Amino acid sequence: MAKKSSEFLKGAGKMWAIMMAIVNAVLEMGGNDEDLHRLLTDSTLAHKVAEVIMSSRQKVKETYKVVVDYGKSLAQMIEAGDYGWFNDSINDKNFPLQGVGQHEVELVLVHLNRNATTKEVLEYLDNQGLIPAKIEHLLAFGVAYPEIQKEFPVVALGSVWVGVNGSRNYPCLDCDDDQRKLDLIWYGGDYPWGGTCRFLALRK
Repeated sequence: MAKKSSEFLKGAGKMWAIMMAIVNAVLEMGGNDEDLHRLLTDSTLAHKVAEVIMSSRQKVKETYKVVVDYGKSLAQMIEAGDYGWFNDSINDKNFPLQGVGQHEVELVLVHLNRNATTKEVLEYLDNQGLIPAKIEHLLAFGVAYPEIQKEFPVVALGSVWVGVNGSRNYPCLDCDDDQRKLDLIWYGGDYPWGGTCRFLALRK
């Protein structure tokens, strides 16, 4: 696969500024020339630096407006999404709705751009002044923006169904061979979510 080109490689001044920023940061932490030279000789170290840079990029995406209608049953909300397939464990018993009337809600998609446990995702949302979206928000999102789940999985960590075996199941919009799906994904303990996942959230 061909590497992406970079405008920074075309500007010596910018490259020098980046290099000096790294040099100064290493020296401020007590490092020396030998530590800096390892960036040239240790490919894993350079990769780790790249991971830190990529994980620090802005992760909260643009706002998406939806209307949540609590006058509808969960089954009606699912039907409105026109999914090619949905998990029948997503029902009123496992995911009871709490709310009345219609509410316009602003949602954001969060992408950590790395593998992360549920605990790590929730901590990140909290630090960003966000709370995880619930099943009704996810379903409203699926109705308003049906094409997005074809690009990547969209998860709502604000609703969870604990199965008979103790597993924690979270609702997720996904796609399989261009078929839009409403599914339940189990992730427990330290098992991480994949780096492609987006997490639907609301501002506190």
